[in-house]
Amino acid sequence: MILSALLTSVGINLGLCFLFFTLYSILRNQPSNLAVYAPRLVSRQKSRRRNDEFNLERLLPSPGWVRQACAPSEDELLSTLGFDAVVFMRIFIFCLKVFTFAGIIGIFILLPVNYLGNQLSYDFSDLPNKSLDSFSISNVDNGSNRLWIHFCAVYVFTAAVCYLLYYEYRHISSKRVSYFYSSKPKPHQFTILVRGIPVSSGGSVNETVESFFKEYHPSTYFSHSVVRRTNKIQKLISDAEKLYRRLAFLKLEKDSQKRFRRDGFLGLFGRKVDLLDHYEKKLEDLQDNVRMERSSLAGKDIPAAFVSFKSRLGAAVALNIKQGVNPTDWITEQAPDPQDVYWPFFSASFMKRWIFKLLVYVASFALIVLFLVPVVIVQGLTHLDQLETWFPFLRGILSLTFISQVITGYLPSLILQLFLSFVPPVMILFSSIEGYISLSQVAKSACNKMWWFTVWNIFFVNVLSGTALYQVNLFLQPKKIPQVLAEGVPAQASFFIAYVVTSGWTSLSSELFRLTALIYSFISRLFSHNSGNEFEVPSIAWHSEIPRIVFFELLGITYFFLDPLILPFLLVFYCLGYIIYRNQLLNVYAPKFETGGKFWPIVHNSTIFSLILMHIIAIGIFGLKKLPLASSLTIPLPVLTLLFNEYCRKRFLPMFTAFPMECLVKKDREDQNDPTMSEFYNKLENAYRDPALMPVQYSSSTDGRNSPLLHSV
Repeated sequence: MILSALLTSVGINLGLCFLFFTLYSILRNQPSNLAVYAPRLVSRQKSRRRNDEFNLERLLPSPGWVRQACAPSEDELLSTLGFDAVVFMRIFIFCLKVFTFAGIIGIFILLPVNYLGNQLSYDFSDLPNKSLDSFSISNVDNGSNRLWIHFCAVYVFTAAVCYLLYYEYRHISSKRVSYFYSSKPKPHQFTILVRGIPVSSGGSVNETVESFFKEYHPSTYFSHSVVRRTNKIQKLISDAEKLYRRLAFLKLEKDSQKRFRRDGFLGLFGRKVDLLDHYEKKLEDLQDNVRMERSSLAGKDIPAAFVSFKSRLGAAVALNIKQGVNPTDWITEQAPDPQDVYWPFFSASFMKRWIFKLLVYVASFALIVLFLVPVVIVQGLTHLDQLETWFPFLRGILSLTFISQVITGYLPSLILQLFLSFVPPVMILFSSIEGYISLSQVAKSACNKMWWFTVWNIFFVNVLSGTALYQVNLFLQPKKIPQVLAEGVPAQASFFIAYVVTSGWTSLSSELFRLTALIYSFISRLFSHNSGNEFEVPSIAWHSEIPRIVFFELLGITYFFLDPLILPFLLVFYCLGYIIYRNQLLNVYAPKFETGGKFWPIVHNSTIFSLILMHIIAIGIFGLKKLPLASSLTIPLPVLTLLFNEYCRKRFLPMFTAFPMECLVKKDREDQNDPTMSEFYNKLENAYRDPALMPVQYSSSTDGRNSPLLHSV
């Protein structure tokens, strides 16, 4: 790719970003869009509807939202949004520190050294038509002493990243302990999940659990809740909740004409009905179905139960000590928060979960293979000579300068991003059938899958597609890996710079603009004649956002010494991300669960992987550049980095798996003087009762047949 093609891509994406920012600053001021741009505040009644009278000030773009997003401190974010949101923002802070340091070295030292090399070209007159390779290490002469500058930069950068990693890990782990001390008692701190309960013939799961824990944990056992199969009931109640929200809004509607609507698709087809009566009847039918399903639950207990204890220490002891002689019986694990429980998992037996895990591995491999198709298309677009060979009739069009610049500089990254947008929901689906007990575990598993999928399909496949993708013997000869990566990675620098601009800048601005939510809201108001129908606060997709942010970190670390031209674009990305996601977390998203910062170890591990990858490429590139001494002296770097990672794993990771006895005992002692603990224990007894079995009342019918099956609690 030439410099002018990159500038074309930058110009297009800057224009889109400016357009999205301008439209956002205008549309967010419109009263009808509050549910789109401030649903979290609307749900908490912190944002009132503004006067619907026309006001010219609403049509003027304003950057005031940037100041509002940056105003809250970290402690305010912690109290308002939770610990996961704080850790998410710390990822941006960490990356900004890393690439600010990298940018100073890369732009002011390495970039001039690369550009002044003579390996590729001696002509510097026509700068717009210069290949981007002229700014990379490929332009440095073989055997040049200038390569020692890159060697020193790799060592200094590695030391800086490891120091910043250590600082962040220490900061977040200490914040995690402080957050634990300052938090109120929570049910999951006192509860474990027990599976594989051995039930004798003629006995029940309930009696078995009660007798076992009263005998072996007499001083700490408090209560338990047996798990039942309630998938069908959960689906029926979910449908009932949606109907109830529609019904509640209709009852508040003053215009009686809006109650009448056709019962077909989007209210355009079918016969006209009174929606109030129509929804009431459907709601009663759903309640009847719920009763029938509940009455058939007898004898459908699953050999699993949530067991609660009187103290955190009692739960920790039961969690970490084998309960039975047979290791496959009385299997214990930490219970998630009641709101975090993923109830459908209980419907699968141990054998089914094992089979599902195997199927997920096979399906993940198949997805990786299928994703090679868009990667091959993208690779063809980045090389116009290949594209002309495949499609000779396009030669006339491709000869136009602007068209060729758009195709090589903008289109490949856009196509790849469009295909990649379909992957996160698939990863969530794969993780949800693996048998995890909580939504947070499903999200963490999907986050890991998404990270490795992105690294392989976006990075390695693009890098190796022109060199060694089909050389099977590469995997049989590991010694060749540094050489192959050293040949392939620099060649794809221009593609990844354009990818950062397209997938990074534009996707961030579209996240702020929320185009899909805006269109859905408009269509809903247009056809449903209301804006409050089925209002729901969205939650941020940690499993897709964190891998994307960390993948850009991998690109920056990998290309730091190879092609530092990528660093300014990454800095812009992380600056935009810091501002935009603070705004979205404060105004848009409400968390579905709280992990206490357990996503940070994923970020740490991916950063270590990026450093090791950079070292392997450095070993290969110094070898290719006829500087074997530098290549040999780089070998200790990955070893030292892995030793550093092992130290961090021993020093900090245990705090992210379970709190030590020191913390648990201290917190238990504080609770002894807390007058609200008696109320907490009353709630704990029913905290892990299946939501499908909890009483709620939706319909207004109070006859004998429809009496309090469901009443609000």
